[in-house]
Amino acid sequence: MLKRMLVLFVALSVSALAQNTPTKTTLIKAGRVFDVKTGVYLQNQGVLVTGDRIKDVGAFDAVKSRAPQDAMSIDLSQATLLPGLVDCHGHLLCSMEGRWFPGGEAIVMAVTRIGPAKRALIGAANARDLLEAGFTAVRNVGHSGVNGDGALRHAINEGLVPGPRVQAACRKLTPIGGQVVELRSENAAAIIPEEFLTVGNVEQARRAVRQALAEVADVIKVLVDDNNRILNSDEMRAIVGEAHRVKIKVAAHATTQAGVQAAIDGGVDSIEHAEEATEEQFKAMRDKGVSLDPTLWTTQALRDIYLKSLYFSPEETAQFEKEIRAYIDISKAKLQRALKAGVKIAAGSDMWMRYPGKKRGEATTVMFEAMVDAGMSHIETIRAATINSAELLGWQDRVGSVEAGKFADLIAVAGDPLKDITELKRVRFVMKGGEVVKNELPK
Repeated sequence: MLKRMLVLFVALSVSALAQNTPTKTTLIKAGRVFDVKTGVYLQNQGVLVTGDRIKDVGAFDAVKSRAPQDAMSIDLSQATLLPGLVDCHGHLLCSMEGRWFPGGEAIVMAVTRIGPAKRALIGAANARDLLEAGFTAVRNVGHSGVNGDGALRHAINEGLVPGPRVQAACRKLTPIGGQVVELRSENAAAIIPEEFLTVGNVEQARRAVRQALAEVADVIKVLVDDNNRILNSDEMRAIVGEAHRVKIKVAAHATTQAGVQAAIDGGVDSIEHAEEATEEQFKAMRDKGVSLDPTLWTTQALRDIYLKSLYFSPEETAQFEKEIRAYIDISKAKLQRALKAGVKIAAGSDMWMRYPGKKRGEATTVMFEAMVDAGMSHIETIRAATINSAELLGWQDRVGSVEAGKFADLIAVAGDPLKDITELKRVRFVMKGGEVVKNELPK
């Protein structure tokens, strides 16, 4: 009885406090708002924010007439207002060194040298940087230890650290052997469970999903292929079926034709990378509603991250430049096949390395130039990073566009991103959930 009375007392106290706390209201005057659905600018707009949500959007004078007298005002009349950006392929708890090349060495060093405590601090720093760069949501898809990104998500939601809204994958699912852990098997056995849940048959596939969910994952990330280790279609069906049974989405790393086909057969929600995917496979993705997250890079970014860190000889440098050009050509060709087939494109950075001279948020914006360089239009690129990514996350009712009822996750730039995509590298104003994170526009 006493316990029930205490619970009731606390509930009533919290309710009374909520009722006595006035809801914050903000009226934003925007020079223009980009409507991501129609692809047009709406001039001289007002956005009324109540609490953490957008309450009203429309012509400024009309919205102002409906706003409370005590609403706080923000003047963005000289700026372009857009929905907050979404990174669908983040690795917030990673900051690998380019000299730890190839990827397997980087993973081993992260587990054995960096460790979970420092990785948590790296995650907090990267989350802050990402938010300040205009990314108000991120799907974090692995390389976070056992549940580091789940803990980071909780810390952000509880206000302990600043950062975007996070969907956490925790440990990614892989074939036996993990992902590029190039060690003797007796040594690798101690490393692999720190990063991966391995799958060798259908029952292990189901169990791995359940384990990830127990570790507070709210999206499942699967490495379908790693060289000649490829999960089969039955294993992928088991993974997707177990996840979809509880309304959890599945993101699949697949680079080979066999891996892409297993992912398609399994019914995943997105395929990451897909370098070798054929036009027929992209058509199948289109027909099944599978999004492509192409994770594109620029030539200069690859040079900055890797080449400058490796102390190559002139001959090695020439060979690496050749490999970079080949990779960029493959990336552009696969995106063109996907666009031709009509696949929905989401924006994912795959930024898991430390980019010398750039914070994580700045480094993440590299993907926008890469997408345009590979043949996407400016409007397609913006949609990929907003409404398309919001839909992939299952958050289309929360984020991705400037509409009444959605979270007040907003950014502003000084110029016109439809003409110059690099404007997204210079976000001047950021609001998340009705709270101003940054405002560098003229007052």
